[in-house]
Amino acid sequence: MKTAFAISAVAAAALIVAPARAHEAHGSRGYSAGEPGDPKQPSRTIEVLLSEMEFTPARIEVKRGEQIRFVLRNTGKEDHEFLLATKKENLKHAAVMRKHPHMEHDEPNGARLAPNKTAELLWRFTKPGTFEYSCLIPDHREFGMTGHVTVK
Repeated sequence: MKTAFAISAVAAAALIVAPARAHEAHGSRGYSAGEPGDPKQPSRTIEVLLSEMEFTPARIEVKRGEQIRFVLRNTGKEDHEFLLATKKENLKHAAVMRKHPHMEHDEPNGARLAPNKTAELLWRFTKPGTFEYSCLIPDHREFGMTGHVTVK
């Protein structure tokens, strides 16, 4: 009985600490795709529809230094996510999501939306390259729910 409690306590602690560690990973080195936007600065608005296993648009081009206000609309019949990072980071996070599929994101580069809900993300693209936005709910990414932002 003591062993079962110890294992349960460790599992519970891991669930509490995991989101904090995910946030810490960005803290000192920043986010791979840039940084959270400044609401006092001008931005271009891009609406992204999250539907059954696809994003519309699936490809976006921005200029380095440009600030984008993403208006995310879940037009699907189930929860979906938008998480902006590198492909490598999203794949790593997807593995964690398979173990904890109901994990909520409280990060400036991601949001989880219930059906018929809308959210906004304000993001400044400070680094050149191609970045990915994915739905990391188990199986969604695997069925093609990814998009790309190219920063020139």
